[in-house]
Amino acid sequence: MWILYALLSALFAALTSILAKLGMQHMDSTLATAIRTVVVLVMAWGIVFLTGKQQGIPDIIRKSWLFLALSGAATGLSWLFYFKALQIGDVSKVAPIDKCSAVISMVLAFAFLGEKVNVKSIVGGLLITAGALVLTL
Repeated sequence: MWILYALLSALFAALTSILAKLGMQHMDSTLATAIRTVVVLVMAWGIVFLTGKQQGIPDIIRKSWLFLALSGAATGLSWLFYFKALQIGDVSKVAPIDKCSAVISMVLAFAFLGEKVNVKSIVGGLLITAGALVLTL
């Protein structure tokens, strides 16, 4: 089931790039990011309340709050830089570079989460990196 969710994530991430590029043709990328963030906020909390998951809020431990807050800050910075890159660059070049985040995530997962390094992940990471370079040159 995780593959289906990952494919849907990729589909909607691709739509994000195209829709964002079209939507901010006559506006500042930071303002566009703020508008997008409000939409995401409303959607996420709407789903939380529709599914009744808000009852779990008191059970969240301090460490989770800290790492989720840091993740949110990283997401915000990622979105701000991504939208600025989209505003001034071609989607067909910005998106592949952005997808190098997969390789960076892999390296960080190996270093900090103790995930196993294997030949397949190394070759895959190198291919993603090579593909991004080929598409942007």
